[in-house]
Amino acid sequence: MALIITDECINCDVCEPECPNGAISQGDEIYEIDPNLCTECVGHYETSQCVDVCPVDCIPLDPNHQESREELQAKYERLVAETA
Repeated sequence: MALIITDECINCDVCEPECPNGAISQGDEIYEIDPNLCTECVGHYETSQCVDVCPVDCIPLDPNHQESREELQAKYERLVAETA
C-alpha cells in the first residue's frame, strides 16, 4: 500500500526530506503523498522513513492504494530505472 498523510498533519516538514522517492510534497493545507511514487521505502529501507520521523503519527496506510510487498518492489525498480 502507499501511505497517506491525514489532516492531523501539523506541517512540521520533517517527512518530506526523508522520502527517498520524492513522493511527499506540500499540499494546499497539509503535506501529501503521491501514491504513484510511494513505495513505503521498499527497496531503500526496512521501514517507512516518513512514519518513523512523524511526531504526530499521521501517516497510515492508504486503503485506496493497496499493494503487496512484491508490487512495491516492482514500483521501486521502475522508479529507479526511470531516474538512471
